Amino acid sequence: MDPPPLIAIKRMLHQLVSLGTEMDALLLDQTMERMYGLLRSCLPDSPVYADAFLSADFSSPGGGGGGSGAVEDRISALPDEILRDVISRLPAKDAARTAALSSRWRPLWRSAPLVLVDTLLVPDEGSLSLSREAESAAAVAAVSRILETHPGPFRSVDLANGAMDAHRAELARWFYLLAVKGVEELVFVNRPFPLDLPLPPAIFSLASVRRLHLAVWRFPNTADLPRGAAFPHLRELGLGCVVMEDRDLDFVLARSPVLETLVFHSSQKQVNLRIVSSSLWCVQLCMCIVQEVSVVDAPRLERLFLWETAGDRVGTRVKFGYAPNLQAVGFLVPGVHVLEIGDAVIKVGTKATPKTVLPSVKILALKVHFRVRNEARMLPSFLRCFPSVEALHIQSEKDDQPTGTLSHKFWQEACRTECVQSHIREIVFHEYRGKRSELAFLKFVLENAEALQQMTIVLANGTFSSGVAEAAKLMKDLSYVKRASESCNLVVLESSNFEGGSFWCCQAAFDFSVTDPFYYCYTVY
Repeated sequence: MDPPPLIAIKRMLHQLVSLGTEMDALLLDQTMERMYGLLRSCLPDSPVYADAFLSADFSSPGGGGGGSGAVEDRISALPDEILRDVISRLPAKDAARTAALSSRWRPLWRSAPLVLVDTLLVPDEGSLSLSREAESAAAVAAVSRILETHPGPFRSVDLANGAMDAHRAELARWFYLLAVKGVEELVFVNRPFPLDLPLPPAIFSLASVRRLHLAVWRFPNTADLPRGAAFPHLRELGLGCVVMEDRDLDFVLARSPVLETLVFHSSQKQVNLRIVSSSLWCVQLCMCIVQEVSVVDAPRLERLFLWETAGDRVGTRVKFGYAPNLQAVGFLVPGVHVLEIGDAVIKVGTKATPKTVLPSVKILALKVHFRVRNEARMLPSFLRCFPSVEALHIQSEKDDQPTGTLSHKFWQEACRTECVQSHIREIVFHEYRGKRSELAFLKFVLENAEALQQMTIVLANGTFSSGVAEAAKLMKDLSYVKRASESCNLVVLESSNFEGGSFWCCQAAFDFSVTDPFYYCYTVY
């Protein structure tokens, strides 16, 4: 298995930094931009409309001055509360410019909840020749000016355009202003260097913050914080490319009494996470080297997601303690992840007992190396741990060093689990490459899944010379199978992701309205 993308990028960074030539500086900047794009994909979408169009011309219905009489300004007649909401959804510069529309609009910007996105402040027209340092300095100056002059409240602030190592003096003032003016949502990314710039402990002064995403920082040493340091209203926390000790993460969880969602992605060091929280609903670990994740006491936890967390086939221990409402789990990798339930370590041939099962889980996603014999043999044992699964996602992983395949007979003898025979209503098989081991597993499922209503097979893009021909061949091969469920609908699609594999959408995983986030991991046509 390839290492998580950020780990590979970090190795490139260290090599480039050691060279130190002008050409290497250019490559370094390109690499940093790639890393930033990766981080940005895990951050919330901007709350403002960057392409919004403003016009003070009411001389014609089209706003173009083509009419002869004045048109009634119905927008300005709206209540102040609605106009403030409109202004708060504009880029900060455009929001401030609304004061020039008329006397009706003049006081509204200063009384509207501020939404500030620093990437929309610079560069202006004609400034594309600005160096990265000059652009960063301009962004920092603009942010300082707006934070000082706007009286608040600050609804949402997104700071991702400043190289903060050169502006440490501004950090303390910014946190003071964000605290006293009641920031509710904050995204704060340091770019591009250093990767471990210390984040001021004043981050804990943001008592009003409800959504917080931090990236490319060294987290404060929580042992030095005052006893009352906490995030009393924090509900969503994202930590990307953050240098952080395990004890500090424990501290944050303990001091965030209403925290519902946590995403830890692109970690700069190995992660050990103990989940002890009475409020957490969703936890995500993405693109990290995870040594252990332990669900100790999480009565409200419903979703636990691990994506690209086992780089270089480093074993990860996944422990389940008290989580009575856990409903969705993935991506577990049999043979790579070591699964523990209670005091039992799940091994090949482990029998299902009340102490080794998680009956609450309804949605399960697994990545399986079907041609690595010792890993594939773990799949039945994993499935026994989740007897009530109704939606099963299986991603077939590419095997660079196959060690043998398992026959149809193996699956019939070893994989007759309760979830397969009685509960699975839908299975999605991702990245099908036409291997005998994959086909044997699919035939086994069709022959034994009595409740199965839908089987979707997604062909790996670029694997077959003709996806249409392969789909027809696969449908023919499976047509001879005597199905346990006569009502099962079989569909074959081809992935539109040319490189194959999956991507992850952190925001979809956080979305209460999205029943099965694993559908968002793949694009098909």
